[in-house]
Amino acid sequence: MNKKILLSLVAVILMGSIVLAGWAPQAQAAKKPIKWRAQTMWVPSITLWRGDKYFVDLINVLAAGELEIKYNEGGTLVTSSKEMFDAVRHGTIDLGTDWPSYWEGKNTAFSLLTSVPMGFTPVDYLAWYWQGGGLELAQELYGKYGIVWFPHSVTSPEAGQRSNVPIRKGEDYKGVKMRQCGRNQARILKELGGAAIFMPGAEIYMALQRGTIDAGEFSVPECDWSMGFQEVTKYWVLPGWHQPGPVSGVMINKKSWNKLPDRIKFMFKEAAMATMMWAWTYFEYSSAEYTQKFIDAGITLTRLDNKTLDKIQELAYKFLLEDAEKNPDHAKVAFSQVKFFKDFAQWRAAQSPFMFGRNPPKTDEIYKKLEAMVKKNGDYDSVIALERAVRKRMETQKFWKPGTKYVENPTTPK
Repeated sequence: MNKKILLSLVAVILMGSIVLAGWAPQAQAAKKPIKWRAQTMWVPSITLWRGDKYFVDLINVLAAGELEIKYNEGGTLVTSSKEMFDAVRHGTIDLGTDWPSYWEGKNTAFSLLTSVPMGFTPVDYLAWYWQGGGLELAQELYGKYGIVWFPHSVTSPEAGQRSNVPIRKGEDYKGVKMRQCGRNQARILKELGGAAIFMPGAEIYMALQRGTIDAGEFSVPECDWSMGFQEVTKYWVLPGWHQPGPVSGVMINKKSWNKLPDRIKFMFKEAAMATMMWAWTYFEYSSAEYTQKFIDAGITLTRLDNKTLDKIQELAYKFLLEDAEKNPDHAKVAFSQVKFFKDFAQWRAAQSPFMFGRNPPKTDEIYKKLEAMVKKNGDYDSVIALERAVRKRMETQKFWKPGTKYVENPTTPK
């Protein structure tokens, strides 16, 4: 071979090696997963973290190699649950879990996205979120604050109230100082003669032990047991009228979300649905086990009489309508939920007693009042159109396809 040609070949090979070496780090960098920081809002003793961890673990498996989420226990990065909303909103963390009712100080409509007094049960929420437009209404509300949100956990109805005085009727609440979460829950308790005191979950045990409060509530039987309430209370007041359908969610910083590939965005909704079903079945099953544990520990179960429950229902309606009058967002979500009750009434009555949820009294009356409000606010047509669009998507099952821009799944049929 000609010496000049040989030198030319060597030069080409060397140049190719240099180019490949220069590109190699870039190729490796392109394959590196996006890294997120996430935190549950619950400390380890509050076992509601189970759904949060399940969700993060599931996404990490589904998105392996593309997205890597570092799960952190409650208090690790964001020290107070009250700060979680703004921590996600401003990008301090990419993902944080939440209890929507905690944000009702920002907008009262947030309270409707989780449990409200005498409202949705767990399966009501499951059907409304995934089939009736609830998800879209929730995302519209969170979107105003730069957050993408998915409901990812629902438990069995909250256990009720843990007390050191027996409570069987409305009059028994008089003078009782109770840790009670939720603005309208607190207003109802006040109407019954009690005094609502809000405090973080981690402080309830000590307050009960010291007698600072006479009663308290927090969550489902397993969670209440892990918080030690069987050690500092004597009575269990049932049913859990204050939180019959507890929903938690995952908040995602909008800028972090926008950087995700469409395929990963697709995974989030599917993982949220899967986790919500897992959480509901887990906590529903464990509720039976831990109810027996409380009984074995010597706790006395008391049940409110029907007269008191009827009064609580009336008060719940009163405060729901007051909030809807003041806040168009509240009216919009409340209308959608009461429409759900109205639409299901005949089916539920026909299938009783083999049916989930209940038919609340005076649904038609409350529906008409909310209907008038949303028409006045100019939101009636959008709520009805949204529900129809969601139902059409579900019926056609036109699935999202890789390579197309992800918006929702199933996608809107053309």
